[in-house]
Amino acid sequence: MTEITRRGMARGLAGLTLATAFATLGSTAFAAGEKVAVITPYLSQPGTQFYVEAFQARAAELGWEVNVIDTAGDVAAVISRMEDLSTQGVDAIVLNVDPAQVGAGLDAAAAANIPVFGMDAGADPRIKANITSNGYAMAAETSVYVANRIGGAGNVVMFVFDAFPPVQVRGAIADAVFKNHPDITVLDRVTPDVSDGGIADSRAKMEAILAANPEPGSIKAVWAAWDQPALGALQAIEAAGRQGEGIVITGIDANPQAREAIAAGGNFEATVAQDFAGIGTTTADTVARVLGGETLKANVIYVPTKLVTSANAKE
Repeated sequence: MTEITRRGMARGLAGLTLATAFATLGSTAFAAGEKVAVITPYLSQPGTQFYVEAFQARAAELGWEVNVIDTAGDVAAVISRMEDLSTQGVDAIVLNVDPAQVGAGLDAAAAANIPVFGMDAGADPRIKANITSNGYAMAAETSVYVANRIGGAGNVVMFVFDAFPPVQVRGAIADAVFKNHPDITVLDRVTPDVSDGGIADSRAKMEAILAANPEPGSIKAVWAAWDQPALGALQAIEAAGRQGEGIVITGIDANPQAREAIAAGGNFEATVAQDFAGIGTTTADTVARVLGGETLKANVIYVPTKLVTSANAKE
């Protein structure tokens, strides 16, 4: 090899190394130092806490400044916070609320050219993408579980929350499944107060339902759109001394309390594990992709789930 060739290769390698270094800097420069706001009225819910924490962890790796805003059940306050953020000029906003309820805030963000993302929220043309679990599949799995366990007959109590799209969808799917069984009757369709998380009010409402239906076997199952009402119903059933009636309870989320109750082998039999960490991390990564100039091909991104029963509750 000639000296000229060696010098040429050296210059080429140096140029390649320098180009690689600039490319690496360029690929991370868009992410570092970004200011991102996460807004939710539901931070008291364990699931929300888990994916917000996962989002924060991934954002820290990316070098972002994250402002988590909890409006403590006040959906209207989300709008004013979004308007404030639009004036302040953040780089992105992440919502955990029904987009239909915060249209004015979405308009303010759009006017300021601030991209908005949903983290277990809902669909809207003004949202770049909603990262969530497949509520249709989760509700179908647990409602079919209930129908099978009670032999397609009996009274079922449902706990729902139609004000929040990801949960509203679950209730609608369960309604459809139960309607396919003519011998299943939805005894009550309850919307609990979730301001304190939902367990206490769900217990109180279930206690009233039990009192109004005192005959053994008069309630075959409790289907809950998430775990907190399921846990409240379980407390009510146990306090009433009616756990021996075999009332089947299911939830969705697989939070630690639910897993513990299912593992104990009582009335709470099944839930669906959402990958909360996956939702939070995927949301952060999706924000990073858009801030980096990528155009998303899908406006809904589903993170996988898994049915949890006594067989795998301790996993």
